[in-house]
Amino acid sequence: MKNKILVINGSVSPIEKSFSVALTNLFIEEYKKIDPQAEYIHLDLNNEEMAHKTLTRDNMATYFNENDTFKYINQLKEVNKVIIGCPMNNFNVTGLVKNYLEHVLLANETFSYKYSKKGEAIGLLKDLKVQILTTQGAPFGWYLFGNHTEFLKGTWEFMGAKVNSPVLFAGTKIAPVDKQNPNEAVLQVKDEIIKAAKEF
Repeated sequence: MKNKILVINGSVSPIEKSFSVALTNLFIEEYKKIDPQAEYIHLDLNNEEMAHKTLTRDNMATYFNENDTFKYINQLKEVNKVIIGCPMNNFNVTGLVKNYLEHVLLANETFSYKYSKKGEAIGLLKDLKVQILTTQGAPFGWYLFGNHTEFLKGTWEFMGAKVNSPVLFAGTKIAPVDKQNPNEAVLQVKDEIIKAAKEF
């Protein structure tokens, strides 16, 4: 069966300046060497009206709807792999990614408490494999309270997905990386990317 892969871009930077887009492109380039027949669906959250909607008490009654929720949940159920690229913004995922997750994290659709023990949720996206590709301006460990990579990993696992080893490219705002072209800079973690692609 041909792999159907959803590629989610959660960066708010211009594409040519985005380290997470460069990291995603490098991963896809390496994965194509392993699986040249895979089909890709690209989802740039900047272009999705849903990703611009934040849940509030005023819109809670209409927030989960056909166009903003079920469309994207069905998309997840129609693919067997997801690649998500996301930079750190203010110590967490971007607002676009947070809004996306808010829409697809829906009880009895992507997770359920039915038949669970001790109140633990049961993830319903068990056929999904996810590759997380993250970037951050500071070197890893500078701000231990901000770990968007682990947040993404835990969230996808909560929905039942099998998460491949995430790849984090840290220190993008520190010299000399901050002066480098993103496509050249991400080559520093090419070995990690190649390893992840082989396992994906």
